[in-house]
Amino acid sequence: MIIADSARPQLKIRSVALDTGRENVVVISRRSKALRPEVFRGFSRVELRCNSRTLLATLLITDDDALVGPDEIGLSEPAMRRFAEAPGTLATVSPATPPESLEAVRAKIRGETLSDQAIAAVIEDLAHYRYSDMEIAAFLIGSASFMSSGELLALTRAMANAGTQLKWPDPVVVDKHCIGGIPGNRTSMVVVPIVAAHGLTIPKTSSRAITSPAGTADTMEVLARVNVGADEMKSIVAACNGCVIWGGHVNLSPADDILISVERPLSLDTREQMVASIISKKLAAGSTHLLLDLPVGPTAKLTSGAEAMRLRKLFEFVGDRFGLKVEVITTDGRQPIGNGIGPVLEARDVMAVLGNEPSAPADLREKSLRLAAHLLDYDPKLRGGAGYDKARELLDSGAALKQMLKIIDAQGPPECRSELGDLAFDVKAEHDGIVSAIDCLRLNRLARTAGAPVNKGSGIRLFKKIGDRVDQGEPLYRVFTCDPSEHDLAAAAAGANHGYSFAGVANGPQ
Repeated sequence: MIIADSARPQLKIRSVALDTGRENVVVISRRSKALRPEVFRGFSRVELRCNSRTLLATLLITDDDALVGPDEIGLSEPAMRRFAEAPGTLATVSPATPPESLEAVRAKIRGETLSDQAIAAVIEDLAHYRYSDMEIAAFLIGSASFMSSGELLALTRAMANAGTQLKWPDPVVVDKHCIGGIPGNRTSMVVVPIVAAHGLTIPKTSSRAITSPAGTADTMEVLARVNVGADEMKSIVAACNGCVIWGGHVNLSPADDILISVERPLSLDTREQMVASIISKKLAAGSTHLLLDLPVGPTAKLTSGAEAMRLRKLFEFVGDRFGLKVEVITTDGRQPIGNGIGPVLEARDVMAVLGNEPSAPADLREKSLRLAAHLLDYDPKLRGGAGYDKARELLDSGAALKQMLKIIDAQGPPECRSELGDLAFDVKAEHDGIVSAIDCLRLNRLARTAGAPVNKGSGIRLFKKIGDRVDQGEPLYRVFTCDPSEHDLAAAAAGANHGYSFAGVANGPQ
C-alpha cells in the first residue's frame, strides 16, 4: 500500500548547529507530535520528503525541547545544506527503506563477484548519501577481501561517472598525483606553475588532508581560495593554463570522498581502492596524461620496490582501459621533503622554491623539477628529453613564480587566516651522531597532534635530514602550535618518540 505524503507525519524543519561531517543527521523530540516511538523502533534511519526533495538521515532523539520542539525536526548542518529547504518548511518523516543496492554489498561480503550494474548502483547510492557509515564500511571490507579486474574497472567507471565530468579543448591535459604518506611533499604547487608557464594545460584538483598534517588543498588555501566551482575553474584555467583547487568543491568523483572518509579510520588502504580512487578523479577531471609519484621507504605507504612494481602495473592496467596515458615513477620516500610540515610552513617552502631564495629546500626544488620535466616531455613541440632543462629555465627565470602569482590572483585571496603558531618548542638530540633514519609516519602524527591541518599555523620545521651530523643538545626540529593544550600533547608525544634514529650511537627514545 502506498501512503500519500499528506498522510505521513509532518514536522517543521529547523537548523541545528551540529557539524556531523559527511553524515546526514536529524533530531526529533521524544515528545514529538508526529513521532510515535513504536513506529520508529528498530529503525536508525528516516526519510524526509518536501516537494520533490528527499533525504535519508540517521535519526537521533532528544529530551531537550530547547534544541528541537515537539512540532519540529532538527537537521544537522550537512543535512540542512543538502536538503536545501528553508527553516519552518513542513517535511514528511517516515522510516527509511534500505537502498536496494545493499543486497550487492551483502553478496560481496559473501565473496561473490559483482556485476557492473551492481557496482554502479552501490556507487550511485553512496554518492547520494543513502548509506550509513556502517553500510559503507561493510562494502569496503567486502571489497578489500577480494576484487576482480572487472570489478576494479566497473568501480573506477562508476566513481568517475557519479559527479562532475570536466572537458577541455586542449588535446593534451596533464596532471600529476602522489599517493601520499611523505610529510612536506608539496611538489604539485611548484610543478603546476612551471608547467602552466610553459603553456600546457594542468587543471590540478587536489585533496584535503584526512590522516596527514596537510593536503595540497590545505596548503594552497594559505595562499589563495581553493573552494572554486567548475565554471569558475574553467575560467581560471583558460586565463592561467592551470589552477590548484580543492576537488571536493568541484564534485569530482564524490563517492570517492565518502569512501575515503570511512576507509581511513579503519586503516583500510587496499591497492584496488587506491587505484579506482585516483584514476576516477583524473578521468572526471578530463586529464589525458597522468604522472604518478610512488614514494618508497621504510615508513612510506610502499616499503619496497616490489610493492611499487605491483601497484604500477595496476595503475597502468586501469589507465590503458580508459584511454588515460599513465606514467608511474618511484621516488625516495625515506624522509620528509622540504623543511616544513603543516600548511603554513609548507606554503613558505613552496614560495621559497618558486622565488629561488637561497634558503629554499633543495630537495623540494629538485624533485619538483624532475616531476615537471616528465610532464613537459608530453608536449609534442618539445624535443624528447628537453623537459628538465626547460623546467629549470622556467623556474630560474622567475616565469614559474610569475605564473603562480597569476594563478593566486585568479583564484582570489584565501578565505581563512593563516599565521604561524605562536607557541613553539624545540626537540633536541640527546647525543652526538649522524641521522640515519626519519620516521615519516611518526612526524605526520606529531604534526597532527600539534593541530595541523585544522590550525594551519601548526606544524614542524625540520633542521636535520638523513646524513646530517648532530651534536648533543642541537635541535632536530621545532614544533609550532596554536593552542596550549595541543602544545602540551605535542610535547609529550615528541618526548615519547621524536622519530629520528642515529648511526653509530644508541637511539633516543622510541
